[in-house]
Amino acid sequence: MGKNSPGRIALMSIRPEFANAILSGEKVVEFRKRPVADDVSHVLIYATMPVGALVGWFAVRGQKTMSPKGLWATFRAVGGISKSRFFEYYDQREHGTGILVEAAARFPEPIPLAELGTCVRPPQSFQYLTEEQVVTFFRLVRTEPSKPYSELNPLASVG
Repeated sequence: MGKNSPGRIALMSIRPEFANAILSGEKVVEFRKRPVADDVSHVLIYATMPVGALVGWFAVRGQKTMSPKGLWATFRAVGGISKSRFFEYYDQREHGTGILVEAAARFPEPIPLAELGTCVRPPQSFQYLTEEQVVTFFRLVRTEPSKPYSELNPLASVG
């Protein structure tokens, strides 16, 4: 995904500790059991309970799908997760995906999910925003500038 070509936007449920680590720059790869579509350019972060709100977003630099052992070997230093928790997450899986963070920004205050429209539920893992929700996303992010990936983490060359 090119830096100047907005693509699809995914709404992703992320545990609060991992959402905070992404938004602080400590975690620059989000691990998933399956990849998002290749044209996803941004991820809107829904922090799961007890937060239960939209807390920020990140631009996607790319994604890598490989064996859990390969993912761990490649991203352990920037994954923001312990080895035991990582392998517990991928138990019995042949492949996993690391979504690489290009830039991230936290909203000044958590935003209720209902801000995206009626009948929006937290996704089990992720879902793609509708055109109407994309308009809302860009309205929300215009108020908060993103941080360049290189400022988020000195390991920007990983991946």
